[in-house]
Amino acid sequence: MTRPENNPGKSLVILWTTSDPEVAENMIFMYAKKAKSMGWWETIQVVIWGPSAKLMAGHTDLQGSLADVLDSGVEVIACKTCADRYGVSEILEGLGITVRYMGEPLTGYLQSGVHMLTL
Repeated sequence: MTRPENNPGKSLVILWTTSDPEVAENMIFMYAKKAKSMGWWETIQVVIWGPSAKLMAGHTDLQGSLADVLDSGVEVIACKTCADRYGVSEILEGLGITVRYMGEPLTGYLQSGVHMLTL
């Protein structure tokens, strides 16, 4: 997949930090999937950060929606430090989420002018 910082004008990174499942379902996943299917962005990444890692690991309804998002071509990545703090790294990986350290990539996205949506 194309790295967002290599194509900042056509890339969207959605930084998901909330533990609210309605925000995840009715905004983050809905928009990411639709935007990808419509070609509004070439690259879309959802970055799971903080409390959203714990929510994703334990919420079966969201896990079902996640599969649809992944199938649409949206890349979903979880911050490893956050996931480790909540003890959910293995669960997230088992759901098909890439788990990696995200501090440096996030900084790169911000410095390169990638479009970011934070919730």
